[in-house]
Amino acid sequence: MDTDNIKHPDIKKKKALFSAFLIVLILFVAMLTINEFKKSKYIGQDVQNTISVSGTGEVYAKPDLALISFSVVAEEKTAVDALTKNSETMNKVIEFLKGSGIEDKDLKTTTFRINPRYEWRNGSKVSYPSTGERVLVGYEVNQSLQVKIRDMLEVGNLIEGATSAGANKVDSLEFTFDNEDELKKQAREQAIDKAKQKAKELVKELGVKLGRITSFNESIIPPIFYDMKEAYGIGGAAPEIEAGENLIKSNVIITYQIY
Repeated sequence: MDTDNIKHPDIKKKKALFSAFLIVLILFVAMLTINEFKKSKYIGQDVQNTISVSGTGEVYAKPDLALISFSVVAEEKTAVDALTKNSETMNKVIEFLKGSGIEDKDLKTTTFRINPRYEWRNGSKVSYPSTGERVLVGYEVNQSLQVKIRDMLEVGNLIEGATSAGANKVDSLEFTFDNEDELKKQAREQAIDKAKQKAKELVKELGVKLGRITSFNESIIPPIFYDMKEAYGIGGAAPEIEAGENLIKSNVIITYQIY
């Protein structure tokens, strides 16, 4: 008996079933792939409707702290002589300031330099650079002292007294606040209140409702200070210094979810 003819129908049947299974499996995998692709489009995305509103807060305040820099510049033929002259003069300036009520914590040395001084010479005459010999003619010592003045009415008197004591350079006068953070807080609160009010008016006009806050950003505009140009002098009448008012400004942006 030919057994191949008996087994042949079963083999054909198994092949047909296997082919059908593969087709179903392929379709199933294809459907899963399509679904996962649709889901992947939204991965990492917060699908929601939002609005952003801004607000500005402004606080004007009279400064209660003045920062000023007094410098002593001394020139001598030797570094030791220049240093001695500079130190003696600066000590007189510091002695005057302390005697006027300035505390140690409000005095800070910000600059101290010793620089050689050169001249170009052609024989015994001073010449233009690179046309003669470069000669060392002395040394310059520059020392600067930053002073915090807490009595605004004394600024002019302290400038006059410090220059009379020997300070030959006065600059970087600015008026600021001892507690600036509190003023920034007040400006921020104003800005947030204005932004919230704007949000309430906006959703009313749009016919939507406010949800949670999704983001908040703030920028503080630095106070505008009065800067004194460099003044050189050896004393004289006390200048009238007006501190005026400084502006602290806060800008905020609040983003809300809406529904």
